[in-house]
Amino acid sequence: MSDLHQLRDCWPMTLVRPPRLRWGDRLAAVTPCWGGPSCFPQRFEAGKAYLTKRFGLEVVDMPHTHHDADWLDCHPEARAADLMQAFADPSIRGIVASIGGDDAIRLLPHLDLDVIRSNPKVFIGYSDVTVLHFACLRAGLGSFHGPTIMSGFAENAGMTELAATSFERATFDPEPIGLLPTNSVGWTVEACQWQDATSQKRPRTRIPSTGLEVLQGNGVITGRLLGGCAEVMEMLKGTPWWPPLHAWDGAVLFYETSEEAPDASLVLRWLRNYAAQGILHRLSAILLARPGGRMTDLERKAQKAAVRRGLAEAGLSDMPVLADLDIGHTDPILTLPYGARVEINADTTCIRLLDAGVT
Repeated sequence: MSDLHQLRDCWPMTLVRPPRLRWGDRLAAVTPCWGGPSCFPQRFEAGKAYLTKRFGLEVVDMPHTHHDADWLDCHPEARAADLMQAFADPSIRGIVASIGGDDAIRLLPHLDLDVIRSNPKVFIGYSDVTVLHFACLRAGLGSFHGPTIMSGFAENAGMTELAATSFERATFDPEPIGLLPTNSVGWTVEACQWQDATSQKRPRTRIPSTGLEVLQGNGVITGRLLGGCAEVMEMLKGTPWWPPLHAWDGAVLFYETSEEAPDASLVLRWLRNYAAQGILHRLSAILLARPGGRMTDLERKAQKAAVRRGLAEAGLSDMPVLADLDIGHTDPILTLPYGARVEINADTTCIRLLDAGVT
């Protein structure tokens, strides 16, 4: 049997949880996507400093973390080598991506799933890092959809307590994470001038949060978290790294769109593909993030309408869908453990994580 067929046919049904992070642990900073640290070193260093000050982590750079962005673009194998070295190094307890991008899929041929499988540790990031989360899934490791160094941990004037506590509970605490807190600090997609040193200390303008919205459905359901950045997941469809149908059974799809702000018509087409694959009918529920990018209220409503239409076309108008979750390409960014059981109450608009993210 070919390696590609083995990838398709041997999908792990349970995920290993990595050991918890502790104060003083070494955290590897990797650049598996765009070479942002070389373009905006001040922003990168601000994120590292926050990880040290707030969480007591010693952030160490890998050999190519700071390499020129154009060079890294031409050398996906070097980016993959850094990731593999970080997993293999027993002195490193966790790994965090510096920033997202749009080509992490080029790393896949250079990854060693045995190295990931044999060295479970916290791995966190979002956006293009979704590709690498699916590689971790394929290896049987539960990773974390959450902040990157430059977008999240380096938030202007520091992370919100909501985001910081979410990361800490998911990666430091071996107890079940519990109820996702209400956003009382507001949210933002305001553009940052990372090249301006003074902007780092200036908080971004926030819009008041109205909390989660029930788009449709009722009652209480449970399922395991699976999802990521919508545009990046489109790149994975049809590859050996895309989960087989049985992996979606009972899953709760968390779904977020990037700062590119794709049109609602694209979201509808993508979901029609999920329906054609047979995925939509296997889901328990959908958690829809607040859209990233500078979208108008009308455009945000159009995306929600597209999700409802895609489900209605599949005969799933009763499937619970909660929207405006604080994950992905807005701030604050909550941390979600892949594969963790989640309880969704569409009657009280509550989300509770029933598992710990770590051991």
